[in-house]
Amino acid sequence: MDLASKLFKGDRVIWIIFMFLCLISVVEVFSATSTIAYKNANHWAPIVRHATFLLGGFVLVLLLHNIPCRFFPAFILLLPVSVLMLLVTPFVGINANDAHRWLEIFGIQFQPSEFAKLASIVFIAFLLSKRNKFTDDQIFKYILIGVGATCVLILPENFSTAFMLFGVCFLMMFIGQLPLKKLGKLAGFLLLSLVVFIVLLRFTPTGVTQYLPDRFSTWQGRLERFFDGHESDTDENGVYKITDDNYQVSHAKIAIARGGLFGQLPGHGQQRDFLPQAYSDFIYAIIIEELGVVGGVFVLMLYIMLLVRVGMIARKCDKAFPKYLVLGCGLLVVVQALANMAVAVNLIPVTGQPMPLVSRGGTSTVISCIYFGIILSVSRFGANMGNEEEEDLEEETEGAGAAPAITEEEISNWVPDTQPETT
Repeated sequence: MDLASKLFKGDRVIWIIFMFLCLISVVEVFSATSTIAYKNANHWAPIVRHATFLLGGFVLVLLLHNIPCRFFPAFILLLPVSVLMLLVTPFVGINANDAHRWLEIFGIQFQPSEFAKLASIVFIAFLLSKRNKFTDDQIFKYILIGVGATCVLILPENFSTAFMLFGVCFLMMFIGQLPLKKLGKLAGFLLLSLVVFIVLLRFTPTGVTQYLPDRFSTWQGRLERFFDGHESDTDENGVYKITDDNYQVSHAKIAIARGGLFGQLPGHGQQRDFLPQAYSDFIYAIIIEELGVVGGVFVLMLYIMLLVRVGMIARKCDKAFPKYLVLGCGLLVVVQALANMAVAVNLIPVTGQPMPLVSRGGTSTVISCIYFGIILSVSRFGANMGNEEEEDLEEETEGAGAAPAITEEEISNWVPDTQPETT
């Protein structure tokens, strides 16, 4: 117990949430990667790869939560590097699922957008904490330039990531109490742009679409399947049919229906063999199939508890930078998790967002662990949470080392009277 208290410092609740998410990740990814395991000579290769990333991320959490949060503005240096990588990714990146989202350097594949998200959160938190040096107009302009340019570069290959990142950044600006008039104008402009974009997707004819980038056709297909899927999923006799267009959503629904209240238990799911992205985009459907509605609600509550706890940490922070930083990290993790869950239950179109710390992945797993390390560091050094034992030890040391003051009267009472008696 003493070793654990020395090793795991900071907010204990965040540590518990982190451990539960890692445990669920190992169990469910091991179950959901059955199709990949059968294609490998070594059946253990997929889960060993994922466990290695989780272990590396765990080491990062241990390192980061021992670093005072005042050093985290250094992550802003990732922003120009990420912008540069995003610029070259469409030309030299790896094509996967009709999108160039990956770069490969020295044999290591990674997503530049993940680093861009981390850098953007730190960038906004840093600017919002400098109200004494910059005016609100300057802060608003710098955020639009830095984060806006990053989101524009992410947008062509990953619309959902760009939309989610700017949404979280907008929430941070709202929490940071930037002028509501400016935020209102920005929200109106973005809403109008989104409506125009959806109208173009819905009504652009096929003859014109073929001359546009391939991603436009992909977005158009996802939107049509989401809005018109209920009409096109049945034949003339009213019988439901699974087609190439509704394949993923249909098998996700089957997985959720099979789960029931307590699920089929880990390793007994069937839809993992049918869902192409059962271990990433649709892992929440597999969780419900194998752990039931109880397991699905438990995972949802873990992320809700994370958001609530992050809010409590932010309230205890005395300085502005750690306050905004921990809120940004928590919001990004939870919003991405909710997006993944919404896709699995068919509330929103398919987006391709992994569930942080649970879905199988390399870059996303490591960056998610960095978010948790930052949150724990802020809880420890910014909010002074989880340091009670250290404070008690210091008080005991001070109490034991300080000797009580002794008066001259007490000394005279202790010294025996050695003078001879007179007769």
